[in-house]
Amino acid sequence: MAPLADIAPTLIAVAILAVITTVVLLAFGVPRGWSPAVAIARGTVQLALISVVLTGIIASPGWIAIALTVMFGIAVSVATSRIGWSPHGVAIMASSMAAGVAVAGAAVFASGALQFTSRYALAIGAIVIGNTMSIATLSGRMFTTTVIDHWDEVEGWLALGASPRTSTLQLARRSVRDALIPAIDQTKTTGLVVLPGAFIGAIFGGLSPLEAGRFQIIVLAAIMAAGSITAVLVVGWMGRVRVKPAPPR
Repeated sequence: MAPLADIAPTLIAVAILAVITTVVLLAFGVPRGWSPAVAIARGTVQLALISVVLTGIIASPGWIAIALTVMFGIAVSVATSRIGWSPHGVAIMASSMAAGVAVAGAAVFASGALQFTSRYALAIGAIVIGNTMSIATLSGRMFTTTVIDHWDEVEGWLALGASPRTSTLQLARRSVRDALIPAIDQTKTTGLVVLPGAFIGAIFGGLSPLEAGRFQIIVLAAIMAAGSITAVLVVGWMGRVRVKPAPPR
């Protein structure tokens, strides 16, 4: 455990940044402007706890599998809450995210790009699960919002005898594209605008910049593959719309 003198500057910097974030949002009248500060506080506590836990289990495949399962369960819970909590919503997010993560992980390890070790499984798994959660949330919320905004168009298709899926197909495609924009922009600007955390972390961990870059591009490609599968499956599940949906929470 690091002494308090070593971590105090970190805590001070995090606190200052949280205050700046809150002041800016509240001054502009943004609803729930304190939410980012709460998220920062939760993230700080959670990272401290997981750092301690992972120190003891990093070499244990069984415990790493349990850790990834817990991470996935929490990610599904968060994504589901963003589209409206229900058993159907859980099924949508769990199956879509699981498919994306499984296919991307299988491609990375089966190709031999990375060795199937506990450390790499944790690193790739955690990063891909986190990004897949965000993409699942975005695709679900964007699809619902887009259908609401274009309900007259959807209703017109239904009145003409089109199936619910056909009536929302173009809106679903647009939602997938928009949900992937942050991941696409991050990937195409990596090395020019963005130096991602996995790249910096790999260098700090002792890898050469070349090896760190190789690891990072594998991560980015895995995120794109998992996110694409997840987004398509989410809107595919949600595409059978017969009545105007409620706005996302």
